[in-house]
Amino acid sequence: MAKVAVVGAGLVGSLWAKMLANRGYEVSIYERRSDPRVGPIHGGRSINLALSDRGWKALEQAGVAEAVRTIALPIHGRRMHAVDGTRTFQPYGLEGQCIYSVSRGGLNRILLEAAEAMPGVSVHFNHRCEGYTHESHGVALHLEHEERPAHPVFERVFGTDGAFSAIRGQMTRQDRFNFEQTYLPHGYKEIPMLPGPDGGFQMEEDGLHIWPRGTFMLMALPNPDKTFTCTLFGPYEGEHGLDALTDDDKVMAFFEKHFPDVLPLLPNLLEDWNAHPVSSLVMTRCFPWNDGGRVALMGDAAHAIVPFYGQGMNSGMEDCSVLDELLENLDAGSASWDQTLQRYTALRKPAGDAILELALQNYIEMRDLTGDPQFLQQKALEGRLQRKHPDKWLPLYSLVTFSHTPYHEALERGKRQQKIMEGVLAQPERWNHFRDDAWMEEVLSQLHPGD
Repeated sequence: MAKVAVVGAGLVGSLWAKMLANRGYEVSIYERRSDPRVGPIHGGRSINLALSDRGWKALEQAGVAEAVRTIALPIHGRRMHAVDGTRTFQPYGLEGQCIYSVSRGGLNRILLEAAEAMPGVSVHFNHRCEGYTHESHGVALHLEHEERPAHPVFERVFGTDGAFSAIRGQMTRQDRFNFEQTYLPHGYKEIPMLPGPDGGFQMEEDGLHIWPRGTFMLMALPNPDKTFTCTLFGPYEGEHGLDALTDDDKVMAFFEKHFPDVLPLLPNLLEDWNAHPVSSLVMTRCFPWNDGGRVALMGDAAHAIVPFYGQGMNSGMEDCSVLDELLENLDAGSASWDQTLQRYTALRKPAGDAILELALQNYIEMRDLTGDPQFLQQKALEGRLQRKHPDKWLPLYSLVTFSHTPYHEALERGKRQQKIMEGVLAQPERWNHFRDDAWMEEVLSQLHPGD
């Protein structure tokens, strides 16, 4: 039985360990933190996450999807809150399509316990990884546990140790390895919204609630325990910057001015505000994602992104499903590990870069455009077009969230579709102000010329 190591026991690491164990590998998981199933969630991590089709596919492949469904709450669209209290609903896709809100801690527990229950899998907490070296007979991990060093050797090592990956850090010392790290000039702070006096949700639980305010926004995602995780995203500096909210009076004045309808639902606002830190938003790019046929990066270790498309976890899980599928050829003897990991990098690097671009794009859309009349008109028209021609038109959000189209292909198609829609929207008189469907033929003829 081949012995491999997974560095990082988070969502991607635990899922990948389960997939490897399914294929008969002996897997040792090393995690620098203590057991996430014991005690509070570590600071700086989102409490809940959005799970969509790419993630579900990976969970199905690993054999853990049914267990995850027990903690997943369906979210059917965006519920928008204007400053004047006006509320609108923007469905995500066709009827029945939705994303799912899942607890990070609950999901991590399910994945970790599923991996740990497999024969040949061992999990080692409080083991800090300092890097690795190639040996003649494998890869030596350099670990520290209770101030004692350890250097176990494995045939292969998979770095799933997050945005500040020690495995990637080792790779940066190699010739021709490219690495870029950037921080968004915006941060975020999470505030819990507790259940109402009757023990139920205080807002509709079927939507992602958004209060778009131009350069900043508030979001609220429901949890199965009837709470919402509210997250304020905004710049650090400037008139509406997080750095300006330095005392209780300023925090209250800020919420009274910009989020008056949510304020009565947060009776513990000041207490919670002061108890939760402002967290930063880091983005990374690197290439290649593998060191020969011995070491590979997955999840945030390879492509940390900002959270505005709800695809950070899903893209990491898709790394797992793609590499798992590539192992089919390896197991069949038609590819070597060198070829397999090179192919993995070739497939996933363009996708990783694209979903970062898409996430940055979506931040602008969510905080600024979701209240814009032309934007809303375009979304409504695209919805009509998709319902009438679901085989020919898939909006960008649906391509990303409800399909398995590689992210970079979805991005390019989205750009083409946006250009076509802008041209049609610029001529409302020509199309009878869109009262009928004549405009659809023009759109489809440009998208599928020659059909």
